[in-house]
Amino acid sequence: MGAHPPGERPRLAELLAAASLATDLVTGQPLEHALETCLLATSVARSTGAEPATVRDVYDVALLRFLGCTADAPEAAAQAGGDHIGLNAAMAPVLNGVAAEELHALVRALGAHLPPARRAALVVRALGDPGGKARALTAHCEVGARLAARLGLGDAVVGSLAHAYERWDGRGLPDGLAGEDVPLPVRVVVVARDAVLWRRLAGEDTARAVLLRRRGRAYDPVVVDALLAAGHQQTTDGTLWEAMLDAEPGPVRRLDADRLDRALGALGDFADLRSTWPAGRSARMAALARGAGLACGLDAGTVTSLQRAAAVADLGAVGVPAGVWAARGPLRVADDERIRLHPYLTERVLGRCGGLAEVTAIAGAHHERLDGSGYHRGCGPGQLPSAARVLAAADVWCALREDRAHRPARSPIEARAVLADEVAGGRLDREAVSAVLTVAGEPAGMLPRHRPAGLTDREVEVLRLVARGATNRQAAGRLGISVKTVGRHVESVYAKAGVSSRAAATLFATEHGLLDGRG
Repeated sequence: MGAHPPGERPRLAELLAAASLATDLVTGQPLEHALETCLLATSVARSTGAEPATVRDVYDVALLRFLGCTADAPEAAAQAGGDHIGLNAAMAPVLNGVAAEELHALVRALGAHLPPARRAALVVRALGDPGGKARALTAHCEVGARLAARLGLGDAVVGSLAHAYERWDGRGLPDGLAGEDVPLPVRVVVVARDAVLWRRLAGEDTARAVLLRRRGRAYDPVVVDALLAAGHQQTTDGTLWEAMLDAEPGPVRRLDADRLDRALGALGDFADLRSTWPAGRSARMAALARGAGLACGLDAGTVTSLQRAAAVADLGAVGVPAGVWAARGPLRVADDERIRLHPYLTERVLGRCGGLAEVTAIAGAHHERLDGSGYHRGCGPGQLPSAARVLAAADVWCALREDRAHRPARSPIEARAVLADEVAGGRLDREAVSAVLTVAGEPAGMLPRHRPAGLTDREVEVLRLVARGATNRQAAGRLGISVKTVGRHVESVYAKAGVSSRAAATLFATEHGLLDGRG
């Protein structure tokens, strides 16, 4: 890929492609799987004679079809025995097949790494919840559409992602649309994605057989025929990114500063849905890092890059199974190593986006330490610029103040003491920590005075707990009210916010700054 001219605004297509790499991680596919799908889907759309605007919609939907895939990550991990990524990968080939294929794949995938008794319990629980798939995929669609709107995409793309799992025969989700009522981008992308998937798993002949078997069932016959008639030209390794950019229909779309900030914020919230405890984390860390950067006297451009890096620093964390993030005890060596790789994955996801080189470098260093004990590179002080030092301190403060699966949130006094120890041990920068503590001590902005959508203070309290993974019973215990009352509050919150899933409610809370306080 050629170098980007200095100061050139990032291309929207590059950011969408970066998002697609992140969804590849969550769905258990090799990186650039969605890029290949995008190339094939765009080619097929053109071959059907679709209007240029529709071809562009197909292009965008192909990159973002799984943008809502973190919506049910905690629940899917619990269903699978910890590894929702492995479960997603196992279910991908049969997602548009017949029920028997899906059931067989599910039984084989659940708890594949666990003892037989534990696996059997997972299977029994899954079979006892026939509505689980509909809840999960409906949440995917709801969250994907909401995030796509924040990325600044048009109604056709947002509407397509809201129906990302519909089928030609009307047996899809969330609304059972059939035939031409299914948005055309969805009809094209579903076939293209499965063609790419099956070709990689089993070869050209098997892929062709699958497409023909599902033609007129899950797949639009016209799309299948167009794809098979056009054939498939495999792009050589190392050129998919460039080919995807070259295939973008119409004029190149570039992001101004405001739209870039909104888009990066959306990707941060996408990453935060990987578990219940990070709800709103990326937005909190971005605000804290920005304030600390200003307090340290960093120049305006560096502060902007620092804020953006903080918003997406954990994007690579979606490549770690949600069961690892939810672990309540000591981690296995293999799981610890997966966690230590997440800054590297952040760099891999963002690294080819033009205009984001500084953002990517800062984000990838948020777990580095001055004494070389951090990860993933083990950098020393000479390799860590001021912005990376500030982000590292902000990350530690935010982590200490969060309820985690293995411990409750530390009090401000306890968190300050830990940071002081990190400075004394030569791991965190003294000036950066001082700035973070100064900004964190400001009371202003902790609780917004305005309650969006007419929410009451009590409803905001309930929403915060639900967003952080509390059950109705747990929320009732925390608030000293009945479970039935909590249920009524949840119904009211969902109705006022216009959402139907915990993940979408979490996004609503994050978008309106309702998770910043600790009330």
